[in-house]
Amino acid sequence: MLVRGTRGWRILLGLLVFGALLFISGALHLTTVNWILSQASLLGPVALAILFLPELRQAIEGLTKVSWFPDSVTEVGHEKNLDRGSVEEIVGAVAEMARDRIGAIIVIETGGHLDEIASNGVMLNAKITTSLLGSIFFGQNPLHDGAVLIRGNNILAAACRLPLSESKLERNLHMRHRAALGVTEQNDVIAIVVSEEKGSIRVSAEGKLIVISSSTELREFLIANTTQNEQSEPTPRRTRKKDRKEAVTK
Repeated sequence: MLVRGTRGWRILLGLLVFGALLFISGALHLTTVNWILSQASLLGPVALAILFLPELRQAIEGLTKVSWFPDSVTEVGHEKNLDRGSVEEIVGAVAEMARDRIGAIIVIETGGHLDEIASNGVMLNAKITTSLLGSIFFGQNPLHDGAVLIRGNNILAAACRLPLSESKLERNLHMRHRAALGVTEQNDVIAIVVSEEKGSIRVSAEGKLIVISSSTELREFLIANTTQNEQSEPTPRRTRKKDRKEAVTK
């Protein structure tokens, strides 16, 4: 389940073939071949740790998401601090780019900071607006070739290079989708991808790609995963009575 659909699946098949050859060479008394394979197997634990490093990292990070950990431990550094206005600006920009078939990739920080990725792009520190996002990904703009990184309610950087996933993708998905998948496999972020060929919208989270069929669906996803639950506190009874008396006096 952990390695299905990733490069780890091919590595696992290779290890099974290696084990089968080791068994067959011993059964057939192929002394030299069996000795070579046996010597290679001594480095097995180290080789496994190196080969399955991305999958092991993802599994260990997933342990912090189980229910028996308190929120105060698992939510350290977690920032769901987009406001509704910023969500609307992002949704508007994505809808326009999808309509005009302008390729784009927008990465939103939701846990920790991607300073290393931001440093390989162009720092902007600008307020999120629909027009600014659209102009960044416009084909004639030198910043369009790369990802936009959003921190809080600001566009932190543009033209950022993202790590590429080695997972198996559908044939109609290309480099932007592989980059969106790669950054969410390694970091607690959300990536929005607009396809230049079809104008389709996909969201990547926790190493999975989700098809988005409408602006409403994108808005609901972002509100659920990037904004704080705003609960207005009720006005104390004494304050309401006092305000009522002041209004009558006036």
